[in-house]
Amino acid sequence: MDILRVFNNNVVLARDGDQEVILTGRGLGFRAKPGQRVDDSKVVRKFVPSDGRDPDHVAELLADIPPETIRLVTDAMTRVGLGQQAEQTPTLVMALTDHVVGALRRAKRGTSVEYPLDAEVRSLYAKEYVQGEALVSALNDSLHDALPRSEAVAFALHLVNAGFSNGDLSYTYTMTGVIQQMLVIIEKTYNISLGQHNVSVGRFITHLRYLFVRIYQGRQLDSEPEPVIEAIKQSYPDQMRCAQKIADVVAIRLGADLTPAEIAYLALHVARVVSDVDEREQDDVLQVDAQRD
Repeated sequence: MDILRVFNNNVVLARDGDQEVILTGRGLGFRAKPGQRVDDSKVVRKFVPSDGRDPDHVAELLADIPPETIRLVTDAMTRVGLGQQAEQTPTLVMALTDHVVGALRRAKRGTSVEYPLDAEVRSLYAKEYVQGEALVSALNDSLHDALPRSEAVAFALHLVNAGFSNGDLSYTYTMTGVIQQMLVIIEKTYNISLGQHNVSVGRFITHLRYLFVRIYQGRQLDSEPEPVIEAIKQSYPDQMRCAQKIADVVAIRLGADLTPAEIAYLALHVARVVSDVDEREQDDVLQVDAQRD
């Protein structure tokens, strides 16, 4: 690998084949110059930006973070199965590392933080929450249990937020609240209770998360043939009305008008969720009847 730019003694931008990579390691950039070969023995971590960010800008931000903390976080991510994300999403590494630095400062001062939407994060982002718990445990192995268990909520939000390539959690907080509001709309419309561990509800939440990514990136689905959308409208008129209510929430909360294709797919998911709940309730009735017999 050849050095393209030196940011400080610990961070350089290099060319590895046909791609630009960010390399970190103590003393890696000391007296190094563009055009020189990288001293591979000093490389601690290689980042391959795949989130559309400018490698120079990302490297500049990484240069402001202590290399020991970067290594601590990336090693912990690798141990819990997030090694690929650590390598390909340096913005996630930066967000987590910056958060760890702040959490350690708070722990040293004896202060704690109560994170909003704690219950929502646990239920809506179960996978990321489990990963957040694992990260806390892996980090605490090296930090003598300095991090409180509640940091799993913040870590989970950063993992969810990585899908937006944005270090600011405000959009993720908004997204979480909007998802909750959408589920309430379905519950009130059909007078049902949605268990968030239900498979159909889980798929619906996953669909919504990808929908928010498309909205954020300005790439909503808009190529579905009109006959397909009309067929969905005719087959699921009630669900389409519910989906339109959901679309109204998106317009109000996120300032984005959903395309007809997006609304139609929302209607299909609403239909699946409601059907699944109805089937489960029928099964419960049959089980009660069987017990009486």
